[in-house]
Amino acid sequence: MYRNLKWKFLFIFVVIGSMIWLAYPLSEKINLGLDLKGGMHLVLEVETEKAVETIAERYASNIKDVLKKKDIDFHSVQKDKDNNIIIVLLEARDLTPIEDIMNDYPSLERRDFEKSGLRLTYSLSDEKIKRTKDNAVDQALETIRNRVDQFGVAEPTIQRQGTRRVIVELPGIKDPERAINLIGSTALLEFKLVDEEHSLEDALKGDIPEGDEILYEKDRKTGKDISPYLLKKQAVLTGDSLTLAEVRIDREYNEPYVGIAFDREGARIFRQITGENVGKRLAIVLDNNVYSAPVIRDKISGGEAQITGSFTSEEAHDLAIVLRAGALPAPVNILENRTIGPSLGHDSIKKGIISILIGGIVVILFMIIYYKLSGFVANIALFLNLIIIFGVLAYFKAALTLPGIAGLILTVGMAVDANVLIFERIREELRTGKTVRAAIEAGFAKAFSTIVDANVTTIIAAVVLFQFGTGPIRGFATTLAIGIMASMFTAIFVSRVIFDFVLSIRKIDKLSI
Repeated sequence: MYRNLKWKFLFIFVVIGSMIWLAYPLSEKINLGLDLKGGMHLVLEVETEKAVETIAERYASNIKDVLKKKDIDFHSVQKDKDNNIIIVLLEARDLTPIEDIMNDYPSLERRDFEKSGLRLTYSLSDEKIKRTKDNAVDQALETIRNRVDQFGVAEPTIQRQGTRRVIVELPGIKDPERAINLIGSTALLEFKLVDEEHSLEDALKGDIPEGDEILYEKDRKTGKDISPYLLKKQAVLTGDSLTLAEVRIDREYNEPYVGIAFDREGARIFRQITGENVGKRLAIVLDNNVYSAPVIRDKISGGEAQITGSFTSEEAHDLAIVLRAGALPAPVNILENRTIGPSLGHDSIKKGIISILIGGIVVILFMIIYYKLSGFVANIALFLNLIIIFGVLAYFKAALTLPGIAGLILTVGMAVDANVLIFERIREELRTGKTVRAAIEAGFAKAFSTIVDANVTTIIAAVVLFQFGTGPIRGFATTLAIGIMASMFTAIFVSRVIFDFVLSIRKIDKLSI
C-alpha cells in the first residue's frame, strides 16, 4: 500500500508542479477579458444583398464571354437593379443555342421571354440567394478572424449572431480607429487599365464612355479625393490570385510599400496584360480607391508587383494584413461600437479578488470548525484546486473575464462540496460502528457516483454556455468547467491519498470529523 501511495504522491506533485510552472508569473500568463482589460466591442452587419449583386454580375460577365466564344450575336447581357440577368439577342436563330448554354447554369431560372424583342430574363434561384447570403456571413467571419489574428490581439472573440451579424470583441486594443479600419475595409484589390483614349475632362463633366468609370486617389492623411482617373470598369486581374503580401522598404526613398505575388494563373494573366499594354498605365485599385497607376514599361514575367502610396509603417502593415486575409465577400456596417476603459477593469479585478478572499476565508473557517482536522484536508484540496484552475487557464491562454471571476468564486464553494458529501458519508459509516479505515473507504465509494452525476450535469451546462455565449459568458463557462474537473480530482483523489497516507503511518481509532 505504501508503494502505491508513493506513486500517487508523485503523480500529485507532478500535476501541481506543472500547474505552478504554467501559471507563474500569473500576471503575465493569464489574459484578461474585455470587461477587465478594457478594449472594443463591435457589432457588424454584413450587406448580404451586395454579395448577391456580385454573384449576379459575375454570371452576367461569364455569360457574355461564353456568347462571344460561341459566336452568338447579342445586343446586350446585363444585370438589372433586381439582380435579374437580361439577355437581348439579335437573331431568332440563336434562341436554341442560348437555351443549351443556359442549361449549364442550374442556379439561374428563366422568368419571362419576350419573343418580339428577343429578350430573355433569368434570375438567381431562391436556394442560390439563400446560400450566397449565408456564405457571405461565414466568409466575412473567417476573413475578419484572419485579420484580427494577424493584427496580434490576444484572446479576441469573433462569432456570428443571427443571420447577418458578427460580434467582435478585442481586449486591450490601444488604437480603436486603426482596428476599425482593419476590420471594416472590404479589401477588394483590382487591377484596371487607365482609359487614355478618351478625355478625362469630358468624363468629369458627365460624358463618361460606356464601360468606363471615374475613381480617385485619396490623400492618406485627410481621406479627401485628390486625383481622378478614367478607368476601364472591367478589372483585368483581382486579389483572388494573391499568394503573398508583405511589407518591404524602398531602398532609394526609404519608404515602406507592399510587395505582392500572384499564383501561377494570376502570374500568367499579369504577364499577358502587361505584355499587351506596354506604354499604357495600369491602376492598382483597393476598395474603389486608386493607390497608384504606373506606366507599364515592359512585360512583367515574375508574377510580382508592388503597391506604393506614401505609406506609414502601420498603414503598410495593415494593408498587407487585409490582402493576405482576403477581401470581404460583401461590405460590413458597424452597428455598435463600444470602447470599454481599463479603469472599470481594475475596479472589477480589485472587487473580484476581495470577493474570492472573503469567500475563501469563510469556506476555510467553516470546514475547519465543522469538520475539524478532516476539514483541514478539504482546505488543502481547495487550495490545490485554485492552482490547477490558473494553470489550465494559462495553458489554454484563456481570457479571465468578470463572469470568470464569478466562476472562480462559485468554484471555491463547489470545490469543497464534494468533500462535504464524502465527509457526511464517512460520518454515517462511523455511526454504524465501522472502523475508521472501513468508514473512509465506504464514504468515498458511496459518494463517488453522486459527485460524478452532479458534476457532469454542471459541465454539460458549462459547455452549452461556452458554445452559445459571448466573450464574458464564455469566461464564466471556462472557469466553471475547469474548476469542476479540478475539484473532482482534488476532492476524490487528493483527499483520499491524504487520508490513506495518515492511516499508513499511524493507527487511528477515532477520526476527527
